Amino acid sequence: MKKLITLLMLIVLVGAAAVGCGQKPVEAPAATGEETYSWRFAHEEIDGSVQDLYVKKFKEIIEEKSGGKINIEIYPVGQIGDALQQAEILQNGGIEFAIVSPGNTGTVVPENQLFSLHFLFSDDMDKNAEIFKNSVALNEMLSAKYLEKNIQVLAYWTEGAMQWTSNKPVTTPAEWQGMKMRTMQSPMIVAAYEAYGANPTPVPYMEVYSGLQLNMIEGQENPLFAIEEMKFYEVQKYLTLASSNLFMTTTATNPDFFNGLPADIQQMVLDTIDELRPYSFEIQADLNGAALDKIKEASDIEIVELTPEQREAFQAASAAAYDRYAAVVGADGKAILDKLIEEVAEMTK
Repeated sequence: MKKLITLLMLIVLVGAAAVGCGQKPVEAPAATGEETYSWRFAHEEIDGSVQDLYVKKFKEIIEEKSGGKINIEIYPVGQIGDALQQAEILQNGGIEFAIVSPGNTGTVVPENQLFSLHFLFSDDMDKNAEIFKNSVALNEMLSAKYLEKNIQVLAYWTEGAMQWTSNKPVTTPAEWQGMKMRTMQSPMIVAAYEAYGANPTPVPYMEVYSGLQLNMIEGQENPLFAIEEMKFYEVQKYLTLASSNLFMTTTATNPDFFNGLPADIQQMVLDTIDELRPYSFEIQADLNGAALDKIKEASDIEIVELTPEQREAFQAASAAAYDRYAAVVGADGKAILDKLIEEVAEMTK
């Protein structure tokens, strides 16, 4: 049924395709003044979120750069399906651009599950920005895996550090035993929490609040802005500032569409993506910082910050998930992870 729904969405979107979305040879000539383009850009979150602000800024910049020749239609999550369905529609050419998060596509590109491993990146966001922009492991090795699935990654970026909310204290791995922790569909996110002894439970994003309210799940992980905007703090007792990993996402396009664009339009897109790199860090920092203040003002949820010793205990426990990753994804995936660990160590030494 899910595949059928996705197919129907794709048929509708393809039927509505506007000028500029047809297939062209890779060596297409430069665009003329008469050509116009109407592109669809889907993201996984609600209006006003990090992804939404990012996509709106993309729209603003590229429409201005093109002098009005390019028009972007934005589709927040739910308008054309959930996050996984949006990725499937992108793969099939039904939309031109999408925010595709590894947590939602771990079964599509298994190697991207390395982003679910805890304590992989630096705590210094400036250094992380350099890694995302220049990493061979990400921009060459991992991107090649996406391309095999007909997804072309234009940029890797983060929406902020992941924090935990729960109905009981979770400051040691032992306290996680048997806890029903909501996760995305990525098998490696599941493995990360199984390493602590939890009972990971994949639940669609828009169903998390009701799941917490009905005690179908006992905890969840998200950046602070998402915890605040989705009001998860209303139905949880503890907010643990764990910064266990980064909520990673990608700006992606359909490769057949992108390769069919004139060279100058391709470059315009790539230039816009580069301009958005610092902006993505600015909006996540602003929204996450403001979100914590709003949570404190709006609720009496107990806020706990892990001590260095507690973080070390979780880091040691998370090693089991690293081993699981290597076993699941095979030699290519392990090579990507090893290269990324090397790059992070070099950047942070």
